[in-house]
Amino acid sequence: MIIKTRFPPSPTGYLHIGSLRTALYNYLFAKKYGGIFLLRIEDTDRERYVEGAVESLIQTLDRVGLICDEGPVLVNGVLSEKGDYGPYTQSNRLDTYQKYAHQLLEQGSAYRCFCSKERLEKLRSDQQLAKLPTKYDRACLRLDSTEVQHRLNNNEPFVIRLLIPEGETTFKDEIRGMITIQNSEIDDQILLKTDGFPTYHLAVVVDDHLMGVTHIIRGEEWISSVPKHVLLYHVLNFPLPSFAHLPLILNPDKSKLSKRQGDVAVEDYLKKGYLPEALINFVALLGFNPSGDREIYTVKELIESFDLTRVNKSGAVFDITKLNWMNKQYIRSLEPKRLMDLAEPFFNEELDFSFEQKERILAVEKERLTTLQDLSQQTSVYSAIPLFEKNLLVWKKADEQDALHHLKNIEQILQDADEKFFMDQLLIEEILKKYIEINHYQNGNVLWPLRVALSGQAQSAGPFELVWVLGKSESIKRIQQAIQKIIS
Repeated sequence: MIIKTRFPPSPTGYLHIGSLRTALYNYLFAKKYGGIFLLRIEDTDRERYVEGAVESLIQTLDRVGLICDEGPVLVNGVLSEKGDYGPYTQSNRLDTYQKYAHQLLEQGSAYRCFCSKERLEKLRSDQQLAKLPTKYDRACLRLDSTEVQHRLNNNEPFVIRLLIPEGETTFKDEIRGMITIQNSEIDDQILLKTDGFPTYHLAVVVDDHLMGVTHIIRGEEWISSVPKHVLLYHVLNFPLPSFAHLPLILNPDKSKLSKRQGDVAVEDYLKKGYLPEALINFVALLGFNPSGDREIYTVKELIESFDLTRVNKSGAVFDITKLNWMNKQYIRSLEPKRLMDLAEPFFNEELDFSFEQKERILAVEKERLTTLQDLSQQTSVYSAIPLFEKNLLVWKKADEQDALHHLKNIEQILQDADEKFFMDQLLIEEILKKYIEINHYQNGNVLWPLRVALSGQAQSAGPFELVWVLGKSESIKRIQQAIQKIIS
């Protein structure tokens, strides 16, 4: 059997962090067993459809490396499909759903319901007042065939409902074990709406079967719907897939992750400069840990170690501090070209840096970055002569004259150096340290005023790195400015 999983988002806006985890776990499971990862667009709820959301969703999945084997894809910016089981967008499959809905009518597993919206709302209100379960009362099930035909002849709008049998429904969840739900708790679910569009329940069962999905991995909010789906599988004579329901992702206060307490969209984190690799690593560990003795994993390692039986049943807390730490680790360890590709959009466009300068700035600043968005603020020091008070130039128990002495000497060293000197950070460090050692100076007395003169800040990159990034003329210019601050 070929393992096939699916990620079936609705095009209603951004990609939620929880949805990213669902997509990732489906991807990891499929790849572990050499299977197929399928993308399907579930757009039957036309009231919530957002124009452009499908394209945005595909682009986001592509950016984080979750490339589908089947489903909608973008080819030169145009929506297309790959795979043999399409169309992979539900609004293009309406004839298929209607066919199966009418099959269920013919075999007595479903019935037409002509009840108006007003009647259903009153029924629900009355049941709530009486503290009864809110379920359809099967009024239309009691209509005889003559009455049904009469209403059809009059073109009365209707929905098709699933007839829930008596008894109970039991299914196995790969994470939670065996689950049994009494059928008396299940409503006669609508399968086909008056506009001819299916509800989620009919469409998902039909599509998963026809597309050959073997494992359904999704959020725990869908557990209550599984009995309806299991009953549909039975009455349609479809073989059951395996089910696995993932725990919720929680805010630190253990409430359900929501935008009220911070960003929940994957796109927002990418815009802030979180690396795709870091996001994937972080999200993978929200409810699952391959070993428990480390935090950083490659996608290959996650694939090899992924196991549904080791996914936690309880909710996983979204810890932004941990994500920040993880993103720092990835920024520091990422191969320079890849990091530069990701970082370039985050350089302040108003600052006219050459590509070589950007490379040097990134090499210097990457140890201090939490996200790539920090570059916009941290690169400003390289673009203009900094403003600062002259007392900042003085190291601890030293004085202005001591700072002035060293700045003048270093200015002369830089004046005498050729351009090759400024291209080699190690050589810059070697020459300036030699000045300190030969004259038996303290590091702080020399390097502190130099760093402040170059950066204008009490905390910044080191002086050797700053000289390397700024180059000869800019470094000398800034040192001269600092000298003038002391003299004046």
